[in-house]
Amino acid sequence: MKSIYEIQQLLKQFGTIIYIGDRIADLELMEAELKDLYQAQLIEPKEYSTALLILRHEIRFLREKEVKS
Repeated sequence: MKSIYEIQQLLKQFGTIIYIGDRIADLELMEAELKDLYQAQLIEPKEYSTALLILRHEIRFLREKEVKS
C-alpha cells in the first residue's frame, strides 16, 4: 500500500466510501474506519500501520500547506 487511493480501495472492499468534501476531514474519517477494521481483526497489523502512516503524513502535509497560505 503506497497511496491514499489504495487505502480508499481497501475501505471500498468493506463497503466504506468516504467523501465529505473537506480533504482533511475525509482523511481523518478514513483513519477512524481503518481503526475499526483493525480492532475487528478484518485487516492485518501491517496493512493498518502502513495505511495509518500514509494518512497521517498526508494530513500533516495538508495542515502545513494551510498554515503557509
